[in-house]
Amino acid sequence: MQEDSLAAVDTLTQSYSDLWAGVNGAEEASAFVQFMSSNDLIFVVLGVSLIIWLVLLFFLFRLDKKVTKLEKQVQNKEEA
Repeated sequence: MQEDSLAAVDTLTQSYSDLWAGVNGAEEASAFVQFMSSNDLIFVVLGVSLIIWLVLLFFLFRLDKKVTKLEKQVQNKEEA
């Protein structure tokens, strides 16, 4: 039973091995596409993930400042 599953994995790998080799015509592509295809995919994924985290942190700090400002306004109205 286990030999059949290994054979299926090997067949799948052989079927799609040429598709994973790279993009045809990347030499004529834009500089951005050439940069992405020249680096390992893991660095691209890490870069995109880092950008997403930085944007989320920026919005979080911005939201915190706005909430703090609103809290001060409510506190001043309650005191008056």
